[in-house]
Amino acid sequence: DTLSVIPLASVDTFGVTIISEWYAHPEDRSLRIKVAIFVLDRELRADGIRVEVYAQKRVQETLEWEDAGRDEGLATRLEDLILTRAREIRSSNIGETN
Repeated sequence: DTLSVIPLASVDTFGVTIISEWYAHPEDRSLRIKVAIFVLDRELRADGIRVEVYAQKRVQETLEWEDAGRDEGLATRLEDLILTRAREIRSSNIGETN
């Protein structure tokens, strides 16, 4: 739900791993990211999920992509958004059953 704008490359429901395709924001096509999400625990805690965001920059002369490292800040923000959304869904489901 949180990453619905980014196309997914693979989803492993048994290992609970989600990997996106490369995604370039429409307003800045010189940078693209790939997101990998690993669910490590069923509990909705910060250490129960790990998000990795890989970045690439487009080289203007060759128009090829080169690695730009990982974006730890964006990864942390995505972890927070995913956990917040999961808690909202859980709360609404608990409210519906009562």
